[in-house]
Amino acid sequence: MIGTIISLGPWAWIILGLALAGLELLAPGVFFIWLGLAAIATGLLDAGLNLSWQASAIVFAVLSIAAVILGRTATRAKAQPDTQSNFLNRRGETLIGRVFTLETAIQDGEGRVRVDDSSWRVTGPDRMAGTKVRVVRVEGATLVVEEA
Repeated sequence: MIGTIISLGPWAWIILGLALAGLELLAPGVFFIWLGLAAIATGLLDAGLNLSWQASAIVFAVLSIAAVILGRTATRAKAQPDTQSNFLNRRGETLIGRVFTLETAIQDGEGRVRVDDSSWRVTGPDRMAGTKVRVVRVEGATLVVEEA
C-alpha cells in the first residue's frame, strides 16, 4: 500500500490535497482547505524539484503550518463584526442621538415618529406634529425624545 502511494510520486500529494479540499465540503470549518492547498503545493514542488519522500513530508508540514496561519489571519480579518450586529434585537439603541420629525403630535406625553419603514411610539414633552425631536434613550419599545 505504501509502495503504491510512493510510486505515485507528486500525484500522491495532489490527490491528497484534492481529498482534503473535498473533505472541507463535508466538514466545513475553513481548516481542511488550507491543508489541501499545502498538499497540492507540495505536489507541485515535488514535481518540479523531484524531492525525496522525506523532504516532501517536511515541505508539507511547513506549508501546512504556514497555510493554516495565513488562512486564519485572512478569515479573521473578514470576520470582524460590524457595529450593527452588536445591536441585534436592540434596534432602538441604534436610534439614540438621531433626529426625527414627529409623525403625530406628542399629547399627554405620547406620540409617534416615522423611522425608515416603521412607526415608533415616543414619549417626551408635548410637541406638535412636524417638530424635530432627538432620541435620548430607549425604554422597551418606546423612544424617549426631547426637542432637537
